[in-house]
Amino acid sequence: MAIWFSKEITLEELNNLGKNTMGEHIGIRFSEVGEDYLKATMPVDHRTHQPYGLLHGGASVALAETVGSVASALVIDQSKFMCVGLEINANHIRSARNGIVEATCKPIHMGGTTHVWDIQIRNEQQSLICVSRLTVAILKRKG
Repeated sequence: MAIWFSKEITLEELNNLGKNTMGEHIGIRFSEVGEDYLKATMPVDHRTHQPYGLLHGGASVALAETVGSVASALVIDQSKFMCVGLEINANHIRSARNGIVEATCKPIHMGGTTHVWDIQIRNEQQSLICVSRLTVAILKRKG
């Protein structure tokens, strides 16, 4: 059974959410919506490198927070609630110099006031690049 509030989610809609944002600037694109997971990709290039030519840890965190925050937004009734990032951590396991990395986001906890997401970022060879955990606060909309 799918965890998403709307059962009619399209990749086009998800990718349009990122227009004119940092996510678009660094090339984040949603790639797959599963029953209980969301995937997004990001290029490893001049936009996401640090000075040594490696994937910048901050770019990995931006990818993780983007996919996790969107996943939370997809779980809630956005007419009644909104979600905001509360805490994120990341362990950088392996470096990447080029290619594409893909983040897979799955729920650890989906409560009424918080969501906790596990995000694993892997390279094209499926080697683990980064593991991240994102906690999102679920807030009632005013009005």
